[in-house]
Amino acid sequence: MARLHLHLLSDSTGETLEMIAKAALAQFDDADVVRHFWPMVRSQQHLDRIMGEIAANPGLVLFTLVSDEMRAKLEARCVALGLPSVAALDTVTGALEQQLGQEAKGRPGKQHAMDEAYFRRVDAIQFTIAHDDGVGWENWEEADIVLAGVSRSSKTPTAIYLANRGYKVANIPIVVESPPPNALYSLRRPMVVGLTTSPERLIQVRRNRLLSLNQAPETAYVDSEHVAKEVQYARRMFADNGWPVIDVSRRSIEETAAAVINLFNERAASADTSIGTKPI
Repeated sequence: MARLHLHLLSDSTGETLEMIAKAALAQFDDADVVRHFWPMVRSQQHLDRIMGEIAANPGLVLFTLVSDEMRAKLEARCVALGLPSVAALDTVTGALEQQLGQEAKGRPGKQHAMDEAYFRRVDAIQFTIAHDDGVGWENWEEADIVLAGVSRSSKTPTAIYLANRGYKVANIPIVVESPPPNALYSLRRPMVVGLTTSPERLIQVRRNRLLSLNQAPETAYVDSEHVAKEVQYARRMFADNGWPVIDVSRRSIEETAAAVINLFNERAASADTSIGTKPI
């Protein structure tokens, strides 16, 4: 398979373009693709330097440039080099213009503006970091979401991902020998979500974790009987309290977070926060 050089040019941070490219490339198995990332392209001088690199490594050019002048220059240079160029957001932007009856503003990085939503996201990240692994349970009522699960069930990375989406998230490890604080069972505002996984998958993840820390890979932490008991204990707690449960065995962090957001939106739509919980 020939190697493809994929050039990603953006006049902002390039996060959107990276996600688009990642999602598209996921549809191809074993693709040999070298990604070249060029963010904050806003001047002719910067574009000239990049075109030299593109000429040295010819391939497909994807871009999100809102300046008509910069777009025209990039496209003309690509035509001269005989390279394909694709405006990644044009189709969606054009459809929105047609449906909304107005032209797009064409402002670079508009989605990253420091508006109310931006500061809300910053607050969510700060809250989530401060309430990781059962810390700060006194403030859990301020959270939007509380994730509960046994050790290594993706609680922290899922919480951080959700925080970047603007949700205040706390997480609590479920440990047989150390029950969670009673505050967990009296929450009203936050949605409590149980994260579970298969014992076999959990043992594999935990064993890899121990090996990465140069610790003994054979302890009660990865004992099959002990792990099965942990998982059963957590699942019983989730069921007894009527908490929604997500099996993360074969889910990526992004997929788990998407499932949590769906549950959160469904709960918000029903506006039913009157159901209590009970410890086991």
